[in-house]
Amino acid sequence: MSLFSIAPSTPFLLCLTDAIMDGRLLGGWERSGPFWLSDVSIIVPTQRARQGLAEAFARHPDFTGLLPDIRTFGGDEADEEPFLPPFDAPALPKTATGLQRRLVLSKLVAQWAQSERGRLAFSTPPTAAEIFSMAESLGQLIDDLTIEEKTPADIRALGEDMAQDLGEYWQQTLEFLDIALAAWPALLTQDDRADTATLRRIRLDRQAAAAQYLYRDRPVIAAGSTGSIPATARLLAAIAKLPRGAVVLPGLDMAMTPATHEALLDPESNPHGHPQYGLAHLLRQFGAGVGQVTELCKETDSRTSIVNHALALTRETARWAGQRPAPSGIETAFAGVTIIRARNEDEEGRSVAVAARAALERGQSVGIVTPDRNLARRIAAELKRFGIHADDAAGAPLFQSPAGALARQILNLVAGSCNAVDLLALLRNEAALLGRERGEVVRLANLVDLGLLRGQRPAPGIAGLRQMLAAHLRDEIKHPARRLTAAEGVAISGLLDDLHAAILSLESVLGSDQIDAGLLANALWSSFEALSLGATLHGRREMADWAGQMAGLAGEGHRFAPFGLDGVLSALMTGFEVRNREERRRDIYIWGQIEARLMSPDLMILGGLNEDKWPGAADPGPWLSRGMRIAAGLEPPERMQGLAAHDFAQALGNGKVIVTYADRVGSSPALPSRLVQRLDAFVGADATRAMEARGAVWIETARRVDTVEATAKIHPPTPNPPAAIRPRKLSVTEVETLMRSPYDLYAKHVLRLRPLDVLGDDPDARERGTIVHAIFGRFVQEGHDPVAEDAFERLMLIAAEEFGGLDTIGERRDIWLRRFAAAAHQFLDFERARAANVLKRHAEISGRWGLKLAEPFRITGTADRVDVLADGSLEILDFKTGSPPAPASMRGFEAPQLPLEALMAGAGAMEGLKAAPTSALTYIKIGLGPEAFKPSSFALPEDMDVMALADEVGRRMQGHIDLFLMRDTPMPARLMPLKTQRFSGAYDHLARVAEWTLVDGEEEP
Repeated sequence: MSLFSIAPSTPFLLCLTDAIMDGRLLGGWERSGPFWLSDVSIIVPTQRARQGLAEAFARHPDFTGLLPDIRTFGGDEADEEPFLPPFDAPALPKTATGLQRRLVLSKLVAQWAQSERGRLAFSTPPTAAEIFSMAESLGQLIDDLTIEEKTPADIRALGEDMAQDLGEYWQQTLEFLDIALAAWPALLTQDDRADTATLRRIRLDRQAAAAQYLYRDRPVIAAGSTGSIPATARLLAAIAKLPRGAVVLPGLDMAMTPATHEALLDPESNPHGHPQYGLAHLLRQFGAGVGQVTELCKETDSRTSIVNHALALTRETARWAGQRPAPSGIETAFAGVTIIRARNEDEEGRSVAVAARAALERGQSVGIVTPDRNLARRIAAELKRFGIHADDAAGAPLFQSPAGALARQILNLVAGSCNAVDLLALLRNEAALLGRERGEVVRLANLVDLGLLRGQRPAPGIAGLRQMLAAHLRDEIKHPARRLTAAEGVAISGLLDDLHAAILSLESVLGSDQIDAGLLANALWSSFEALSLGATLHGRREMADWAGQMAGLAGEGHRFAPFGLDGVLSALMTGFEVRNREERRRDIYIWGQIEARLMSPDLMILGGLNEDKWPGAADPGPWLSRGMRIAAGLEPPERMQGLAAHDFAQALGNGKVIVTYADRVGSSPALPSRLVQRLDAFVGADATRAMEARGAVWIETARRVDTVEATAKIHPPTPNPPAAIRPRKLSVTEVETLMRSPYDLYAKHVLRLRPLDVLGDDPDARERGTIVHAIFGRFVQEGHDPVAEDAFERLMLIAAEEFGGLDTIGERRDIWLRRFAAAAHQFLDFERARAANVLKRHAEISGRWGLKLAEPFRITGTADRVDVLADGSLEILDFKTGSPPAPASMRGFEAPQLPLEALMAGAGAMEGLKAAPTSALTYIKIGLGPEAFKPSSFALPEDMDVMALADEVGRRMQGHIDLFLMRDTPMPARLMPLKTQRFSGAYDHLARVAEWTLVDGEEEP
């Protein structure tokens, strides 16, 4: 038996090529003539390794031009012919796709979840998305059984052997598994189909059976596999027994002792997460030990030995003190290793990018390996800043691709009845063309945005948008953000017609009470094609493939109500990847762990070395616990951690390596991978600090990428327009704005800028307050008596009319109306308690007051309530859904609205009200609870009555008007900011307030 190994520190494919070219792996095979190499067969784990090996042969100085036969384990059907045995074999069953299995199993999961026993297993009924995800997990369990050559009977036996140890939940789960694991194979047999894992096992076994007949005495080499799949291990064993067969293992620890080998085979030692676990089992299947394996290329690097010690079994860590080399030896071994310990993922991605760029500038090749797809995309984006387009070999999930994003936007649009945000999001997508030029779609999207949606609430669906368009063209919309012309209306109408035609089938499907996945996918694909007609869209081919498979499965799977469809789509698209097909540069790659195996670039960067990322969390899935998996003969979830550890050890053998991780992932603190922690603990703090010091260079460089070396102090804007174009009229509320931020009046009245309403904004407390004001105002204006027996009924009738304007959101309207009933009772109680002292009530009373200044100037305003009291004086009331001004602001003459209304009333400037002094200024809190409708008097300065306060406010107001509006005086922003204000002003972004103010604490200018 010919067994070999290539150490992690040796470039695997180059060593393998040399060993074949110089005959070490050929068993004396004749190497004369131009065609001898074509008689050699080589089997490698991945297509990427296959390509890399071919390139290594092509670069070899003795290469004559004919490559060996290079194949992959269990390759595609097109690769199988040379492996078929020389006797007739039955035709393989057709492939059952993962999507088909997911749908079929989802029906079983749903039926179980709805059964009496199944309902006990869930705290809440599972959603459709959760059912499809559970079906995918169940399919993975079926694959595990197939790969590890177990049967449903092994799962069934758990219920018998562990009945006393299992809780009610697991017993219920086993009952379901007994049904599901029998039903799926029966369906496959009925349709003459088989799972992908089953077909791979059959192919591998056929290859193993055919090996002695196919190769006879010709050289055949199986290289780079750990034999983690039993069928692969059998093929490796069959090849190793051939006359000129050879198996080349990746990174076997040649210093492994027989005791360690035995410990790796003992489940009680919990060895599954060890990097040598799979190779130890493979050797035992060969009936061999480490002593029967030959190191193919001489190991000269001590780093591999240190890494193997650092990742040793737990019980062997007690020997670390005697195994640790001298500090100088560690320093030499890890001179080529750098650790980047970033503050967060953003800094990690940028640090990797700058390190990779520097290597490329030195003419070196770069391989970036990470299991974290988000980090991979982040690194690719950072590299583009330097004009480097790196290919992410693992691809992106279809759900997150540009094609998937468009599909999700279409689905959200229809599910949300064409609400404003979803509509604009779709029209802003560059692929949403609807058969038009992109510029035309952008123009129409802007018209729809400003003409139909800003500040408006169309009724649901395309019909609501058409109604809004018709009302706009009839000039029935008050103060639209943009007035549409007749021609623009025609163009928008055409856009809505095409959009409606595109989504009509999907609307019909989502209008049903119950739908199935195939029906949903078919309608979604129809809308997708119509909307993206003429667009170049990355992922379209994969989207079409997914839709085609779904179309063939119409009627299959769990039927569900059309809710939570984004999660359903995500579950249905699981397993569909979008890979880049463009030609990219060949000196830098972004790999997943599988793609990186056997690769040896000049610089290897290992990214995302955080716990639960590399290695991933040991999750046994929802169907079996860890103990149940082991009892059934399945590998525990830590087995995948062992493979991840082996990948780490292999990659760390590269000459130049950068290891990266982040102290924070997302918004949470994060730990370095246990692999990094083990290595740090073994090599010691000094060596770790040295590696981190080398990484600090890249972190500092990354931080400088966006750093501005010199900053100029930013001053608040101080526009100084001519006095002649400044306003000559202010409302009472704008007087406070003049005092606090004259810049806002400059933006509003001089620049004539108006803030746009938030797109698709839901009614909030401010709008509710406006409606409540209108209700109380109408009650008074219509002359209703709060003391009358039918006062409450009349008030509620008015409320029903005012809240009726929220017809498009009826559920919220009804909630607000019910809540208003309590406020109505409080309002009437408040009015009745003071009725004896009130002669007449005036609501929503407007006023215009002319000032005698250098030029005519008017103050306007509308008072919520002005009541004439029994003594002939006035009480001015302001109903507040929010909080009234702080007492300090009132006493400091910084809350001018009510005092100015008192001046206007005293000057006879209020419509329908005779001039009279004001004796009380009162705030009334509107709301629910004990503080509602409790009057709060205006806080007066000492030795001042209401009219004296009003006179002082008026004097100060005239001073501000004279200074900022009648003269060429600069109009600064935030002259006297309100410290309690926690929201941005309407013009703060225009004034770039965030650039020249401190937003933390109270340190504001």
